[in-house]
Amino acid sequence: MILEVADIRIHPGQQAAFDEAIQRGLDTVIAHSKGFRGYKVNKGMESPERYLLMIFWDTLENHTVDFRQSEAFAQWRAIVGPFFASPPQVEHFTLLGKSGSA
Repeated sequence: MILEVADIRIHPGQQAAFDEAIQRGLDTVIAHSKGFRGYKVNKGMESPERYLLMIFWDTLENHTVDFRQSEAFAQWRAIVGPFFASPPQVEHFTLLGKSGSA
């Protein structure tokens, strides 16, 4: 399993609208993508315009090819893109270790 981590910064004062948009985009677009296994979204406490989006995929290609090169990516960006203050920083990770229910 691959973990995609997107560090998202949005325009100040848009948190409530973005909270709704990101949930809608995840539930209506990304959740139906090939290889999608789940997600977590964390919102910054000290930096309320910062979000960490973590999406779990079966393979790297499920994100980089199957999703990013599909119409679903355009739909996703149409929902969340207008809120971005800058392009998200995106990286991929594999699991090294785990404890508890984290």
